[in-house]
Amino acid sequence: MMEPIDDATRAREFCNEILPSVSRTFALSIRMLPGSLGGAVRDAYLLCRVADTIEDEPILPAAEKAALLDALAACFDEPAAAAVLSQQLAGIAGDEAHVQLAAHCDLVFADFRSLPPAAQAIVKRWVLEMIGGMRKFVLAYPAGIRIQTVEEYKEYCYYVAGTVGYLLTDLWRAYVPGISAARYESLRANARAFAQALQTVNILKDVAGDAGRDNSIYIPQQLLRAHGSEQASILESDRAAQNRAALDALVRLAWDDLEHATAYLLTIPRRAVAIRRSCALPLLFAYATLRDLTRTPDALARRHTVKISRREVKSLMLLSTLGAASNRALRALVARTRARPVELSW
Repeated sequence: MMEPIDDATRAREFCNEILPSVSRTFALSIRMLPGSLGGAVRDAYLLCRVADTIEDEPILPAAEKAALLDALAACFDEPAAAAVLSQQLAGIAGDEAHVQLAAHCDLVFADFRSLPPAAQAIVKRWVLEMIGGMRKFVLAYPAGIRIQTVEEYKEYCYYVAGTVGYLLTDLWRAYVPGISAARYESLRANARAFAQALQTVNILKDVAGDAGRDNSIYIPQQLLRAHGSEQASILESDRAAQNRAALDALVRLAWDDLEHATAYLLTIPRRAVAIRRSCALPLLFAYATLRDLTRTPDALARRHTVKISRREVKSLMLLSTLGAASNRALRALVARTRARPVELSW
């Protein structure tokens, strides 16, 4: 007779099973992290995805989204609130996997509460910061997010991505004895850019999807107007050249952030191999995606989402694993990825 599955095991199994459904890329990276560190990053990521699912819900009025975000924040201090929120989120609209995650957020919170107290405190601090920022933008743009200026774009990216950079950095310090105060400050100096680089690349590769599917336009109106276009014309083929010129400003921002992100990666102690592998993979994917975006000038006009090949994904996984402990090897791999596709023969 099979032993019954206890609540803790059920919560852990759900978190592990849902992770690749809501992000294959980050699932690959998170699974490289050992023990409760991996659990902390996994649970933090899933809670961020619940917040993101509420923000992106295509039907609910802004006030209701704000109320749900408040309820999500309350779950950190009120364990019973998570079960209530799960029921509330069961009927929301959105991507099937993300809706399933939101409808079982009580299981994510249950697993979160099994983490060491120090990890719980770090995750709580930074996820609450993200939720507060999302709430601000949901209420500021009740008809769908329309970023107006470059400064507002940077603020938005701080809330939805930069907070994650600081969250990870605080977790690295908590779990790696070799991170001195000086190294920690060096990591913090580039933590925001590390996460925001990945966010900007994701925005650039899916402008059409964000505007059409999620009714959100993150390309600042300021940039579009400066080049003779508007957010209302961002998918119009007769404004392709103007829209591309506006996007180029964000491409330059992404390249700059990726340089800081590389510095962040190389600052992580070399003996923290699992953490370096975990950070290297999304960074390399971002370099490869931005490289291809700059070589596909008509992607937006064709409403095409740029994706790197599966062969390159596998190649970068192998090479980043082999070179994770060497700064020289990682620098060379970054340079190679930026210059051309990395596709080994299999």
